[in-house]
Amino acid sequence: MTSQSPFTRALTDPAQPVPAGLVSPRGTADSKRFAVYRNNVHVSLVGALAARFPVTRQLVGEEFFTGMARLYVAQTKPKGPVLIHYGDSFPDFVAQFPPASGLPYLPDLARLEAAWTEAYNAADAIALAPADLSTIAGDALASLDLTLAPSTRLVRSGFPVGTLWSAHQTTPVSIPALSGSECVLLTRPQAHVRLTIIPPAACAFLEAIGQGRTLGQAAEAVLTVFPDFDPGAALVGLAGLGAFTTLTKELADV
Repeated sequence: MTSQSPFTRALTDPAQPVPAGLVSPRGTADSKRFAVYRNNVHVSLVGALAARFPVTRQLVGEEFFTGMARLYVAQTKPKGPVLIHYGDSFPDFVAQFPPASGLPYLPDLARLEAAWTEAYNAADAIALAPADLSTIAGDALASLDLTLAPSTRLVRSGFPVGTLWSAHQTTPVSIPALSGSECVLLTRPQAHVRLTIIPPAACAFLEAIGQGRTLGQAAEAVLTVFPDFDPGAALVGLAGLGAFTTLTKELADV
């Protein structure tokens, strides 16, 4: 790993001296001005987390979230200049943050919000329409390799985090009873991220496809666990949600 520059060390550690070469108009090191700059950077990173995890912030309150975010920022700095990606490891931090242990669903909710940002900022792609599947012969369909759309994300949780997130998209917020697990699918078929809670079998089916299995292989794997699973209905439903990219010409001609 590349060692931090003196400037970066000074920016992230208040105990470090002002970097050489940074001087005031008088030509002397100005620790107070640099401290203000350091604080502004810190505050901007806390603000970036607040923007990326708004429901998490609403659930714990402004004061709690700010304190938690400050500790995260003190330990974790951006890996690049684009702040929309900052906070990828924040859900794991929340899971290890003792004061948040009384809210066991909070890490998964933060994972959902991180995934939402990923889906929102994913590359554009033309979604596969259910009608596109009707052009493929039944015997060829089983050997088909589908590609997940760049924006497709899955979040499994032992808590109803999809329902909880959805409840916070309206005013006033009506928080549901927190019981039961959920598999949340995020897609962005038409510029807007869509959140859908899908059945466990459909979730496993989509995961298997995402791992590179053909439709037939994915269906067989899911049917061993969910004997009543209907692969055809699940495929059409997932395609309708925009989970896949459109078929290439070669696949369409199969």
